[in-house]
Amino acid sequence: MTLTALALNCTLKPGDAPSSSALMAQQFLDALAEHDVTGSMVRVVDHDVRPGVETNMGDGDQWPTIRQQVLDADILVVVTPTWVGQMSSVANRVLERLDAELSETREDGNPILYGTVALVGVVGNEDGAHKITADLYQALDDVGCTIPAQGGTYWNGEAMHTVDYNDLDETPEAPL
Repeated sequence: MTLTALALNCTLKPGDAPSSSALMAQQFLDALAEHDVTGSMVRVVDHDVRPGVETNMGDGDQWPTIRQQVLDADILVVVTPTWVGQMSSVANRVLERLDAELSETREDGNPILYGTVALVGVVGNEDGAHKITADLYQALDDVGCTIPAQGGTYWNGEAMHTVDYNDLDETPEAPL
């Protein structure tokens, strides 16, 4: 059985604009592909994801399509930039929409996302990555995801500077 991964890229930049979040999300997918995991990425900002805590917020809401991809994935990757020490509003919207899964269970009584492994990536030019990772993982745990040890990664550049993660000549090596 081939495992599948879905990366939710929570950048604020629409379309094909260069994005550090997109780069990190793709790096997650590439690393997983080395273990025969197939994957895809959704740039959430390019979809009309309505505010709310229901699985479908009505006519025009594009979350139900993304939600189905989340439900179909074995691995869920959420990558967000850091703004003012916080996750992006797009990432927060994703968590709000995942809140609907709190009341959704499988036939065996487990949460509908039970067994889905959650990975988290955070990029930005300011501090906040540990808090953002903690906030994302708490929410993903609440909705039933499995949280692996050391399943989060981040890059913080110098605060208030202009060098972004996707501007680096090479990806920094992770400390062991």
